Amino acid sequence: MTQPPRAAIFTTTDGTHREAFTASHWGLAIFNALVFGSAFLWMALGLRSLTPGVIALGRVALGAGALVLFARARAPVERSDWGRIVFLGVVGQAAPAWLFAAAEERIASAVAGMLVSGIPIATAAVATLLTRRLPGIRQRIGLAVGFSGIMLLSFPTLGGEVGSALGIVYVLVAVLTYGLANNLLVPLQQRYGAMAVTLRTLAVATVALVPISFAGWSRSSFEWVPVIAVIILGVIGTGVARATQLALAGRVGAARGSIVAYMVPIVALILGFLVLDERVEPIQLAGVAVTILGAYLVSRAERT
Repeated sequence: MTQPPRAAIFTTTDGTHREAFTASHWGLAIFNALVFGSAFLWMALGLRSLTPGVIALGRVALGAGALVLFARARAPVERSDWGRIVFLGVVGQAAPAWLFAAAEERIASAVAGMLVSGIPIATAAVATLLTRRLPGIRQRIGLAVGFSGIMLLSFPTLGGEVGSALGIVYVLVAVLTYGLANNLLVPLQQRYGAMAVTLRTLAVATVALVPISFAGWSRSSFEWVPVIAVIILGVIGTGVARATQLALAGRVGAARGSIVAYMVPIVALILGFLVLDERVEPIQLAGVAVTILGAYLVSRAERT
């Protein structure tokens, strides 16, 4: 396969597989949905004794530590691509790691998981800006429908305390960073492989999160359940899952690969209800359905 040419930071490329998903693609998608959906539970458990900064640093550092054990992850990366890697380490790894943990101090894990269903919409919107190709009518309708779904998800909390609204803002900002990173990571994955790129962006994120984590050490305490939750979140939910998600995006493209986010709210909702006894309003269930519909419309192929 011909390697894609090196490019500036704000560029993306199409996936190498343009046809329908194969069984392996669906396997990666379902695995990642289960892992990412459970991540909100692990963050909620970690917050019982750890601050958001400590959780964010722990997850990216443990993720990098898990990947460095694989020879493929240690494959060399050319110096000319380190600018993009540093940018994505800060914006695509460090920022959302802290934002999601900080958000769960203010909103339920199920709500955070449901808002993640906006990632395909953000990914498609960023792809439109980067490629300078306007989406088709179905994609434009999908963006509008998806935005309406996010409003339905947020509605019960927006009328509450300011802290709850701030938690929603944190998640939505994280969704936008993922939408940007999903696109920018694809050329790197196709050149160096998912493990090598993920390891380096997580390493950058680890360095970036040290200051904010240090500020939260004094307010954290060691308890077994939160610590084990962060270990699982880091090794599996960050190291392994980020690499497998990037592998999927490199094959099927950023927008199509983000189909994983369609299933994350279901997993987060079930776990939040069963384990954390969280309440979900009926309007939020409707919001999930509307957002998934919008994301589905965005992901459809445009007519030529």
